[in-house]
Amino acid sequence: MRRVLVVDDEENIRLVLRTLLKKHGYEVEVADSAATALELVASFGPDVVLTDVRMPKQSGLDLVAALRAKQCPATLIVMSAFGNVDLAIEAMKAGAYDYISKPFKPDEIVLTLKKAEERESLRRENRALKEQLRNESRFESILAKSPEMVEIFRTITKVAEFKTTVLVVGESGVGKELVARAIHSRSSRRTGAFVAINCGAIPENLLESELFGHRRGAFTDASSDRRGLFEEANGGSLFLDEIGELPLSLQVKLLRVLQEDTIRRLGDTRDIKVDVRIIAATHRNLADEAKAGRFREDLYYRVNVLLLAIPPLRARRGDIDLLIDHFVTRNNERLGTQIRGVSEEARRMLMAYGWPGNVRELENTLERAMVLAEHDVLEPSDLPERVRDTMDPVQAQLATGELSIKKTTAAIEEILIRRALQKTHGNRTRAAEVLEISHRALLYKIKDYKIFDP
Repeated sequence: MRRVLVVDDEENIRLVLRTLLKKHGYEVEVADSAATALELVASFGPDVVLTDVRMPKQSGLDLVAALRAKQCPATLIVMSAFGNVDLAIEAMKAGAYDYISKPFKPDEIVLTLKKAEERESLRRENRALKEQLRNESRFESILAKSPEMVEIFRTITKVAEFKTTVLVVGESGVGKELVARAIHSRSSRRTGAFVAINCGAIPENLLESELFGHRRGAFTDASSDRRGLFEEANGGSLFLDEIGELPLSLQVKLLRVLQEDTIRRLGDTRDIKVDVRIIAATHRNLADEAKAGRFREDLYYRVNVLLLAIPPLRARRGDIDLLIDHFVTRNNERLGTQIRGVSEEARRMLMAYGWPGNVRELENTLERAMVLAEHDVLEPSDLPERVRDTMDPVQAQLATGELSIKKTTAAIEEILIRRALQKTHGNRTRAAEVLEISHRALLYKIKDYKIFDP
């Protein structure tokens, strides 16, 4: 940090500071107004801007605000005469690093610059360490370091190269599509297309044409031939999100594709050979759906060759801290915000919240907070009320006002089982011991509460 831009409307102050700083090895430029300073910032590229607060036309406070709006990386230090301290403090709230009172001593100026240099060095080191941690915790587009997710990464690496059908299960918002994309990216099919469709988002009468395509004249609006998503994904991967929503009539046709690697367009008389790797996802328990007759049992066994159960965010809290910093950095780049971080209290609330919407909810919550924040550090007041009023899950259940002993006991029992499985890293025998119930009883309860393996 050797380049300093001095901004002051008093010529003698500019002269004194230029002489002093050059004597201590700094490269110095001076400006007599905020407007001149803004021009010099672009050409000079200062590491530090040392500006007076009280100046005609545009004040030092205006300059600080303008530089922050331009995302100027320079460290900003303001100078204020006696009686202008409140303005200096206001400038610091707007983004200045420190302030110096006038009249100042030469040693005070140099010491403040040295402190700023040390602070910037620590910030650079901190950023480098965080970036290193992010890189070490990144698997394709997934950011996680918890043992549960690391084990999933290992499984993806093992199976990616095979054409085996994968079923990804987990709650909404846990990142099932990211897992599917990671499987595709780690395979030799990565040069082919990755095509995704939400089976529950398209009306049943259009879904068959969307998947398999159609011939001209197959139905009223079929004015030309059209390829379906299976043909689009030929040589690549097709991600069938929410496969549990697939109508029974189409489940039969999907089973045929999986068995024979052929499709038939609507209105066509010939089969088309396709080479597609199927990755399916659902938040439902397909075994229960099959027993209830809502999902074909033969298709279930065909799809469920390899199961990847993605744990909810509340079951892998070690990833929350990492994701907070990632989303703050990404939103700053995407939205142009200048949030430096999250206060300890706000971070504690984010870590304690249950995140029923999982990673997606965390991302949206941070984006909202950053857009509405009035300062450059997120505080509890920037968070939604539901996050601020964080309670222990058991307390939260009791606070719902539910008076049914049966329902409340079941809800708390599920919470305790999830905690035990998390604590024992999925070891059901050990979890049963912690819960003080038999292993057989635990297996029945896991099935009843539809708890996926952590």
